[in-house]
Amino acid sequence: MERKSILVVDDEESIAKIVRYALEEAAFTVRVAPDAERGRQALRDREPDLVVLDVMLPDGSGLDLLRELRAASRVPVLMLSARAEEIDRILGLELGADDYVIKPFSPRELVSRVKALLRRRDMDAASERHELRVGDLHLDLEAMEARIDGRPVELTASELRILALLARHPGRVFSRASILDALWGGQTAGGERAVDVHVHNLREKIEDDPARPRRLLTARGLGYRLSPHD
Repeated sequence: MERKSILVVDDEESIAKIVRYALEEAAFTVRVAPDAERGRQALRDREPDLVVLDVMLPDGSGLDLLRELRAASRVPVLMLSARAEEIDRILGLELGADDYVIKPFSPRELVSRVKALLRRRDMDAASERHELRVGDLHLDLEAMEARIDGRPVELTASELRILALLARHPGRVFSRASILDALWGGQTAGGERAVDVHVHNLREKIEDDPARPRRLLTARGLGYRLSPHD
């Protein structure tokens, strides 16, 4: 079986060495880029199965690179940062990061998070129901594509997973905790707040008026549901 490939973009040599060693010990193929520009070049050369991306880079912000990456790809991204403030984590999630690890971290935890992200991606691809339709919403999980009334909608991997979960059970209310548990095993950066961030981003993309959603609805005090109607 071909090894999964990981691109690590981090300018701290000591951190990059630790991450590389831990991932290679876990049987991943690892490339390291020490700055944003060489990260871009590595992505152009060959898209990896997952990106480990530092927030602070010597030639710019990792968040800027994340924004560029999300404009062209849904590859899972795990952010690294020495800053633990919630605003940093939430901003990363808003821009499309799939998970977030704060420095210093346990190499074992990092490997576990990477494996979980790749496992979820593979589970999405292997889903028995590759196509879901709810009203004018069409999800093609095999192609990782979403459409509203035939119009393509660019979603991150996490956004697509949330929408697919709700679309499999239109009308059913899912609590934030149940969404966390179903998609991230109950643990992800930002906790239940991360679900709110992803729902906000989804509404910006799938609703005609995000302030008055008609597809992705809030059940006050309970959670979220997908309307079974247009």
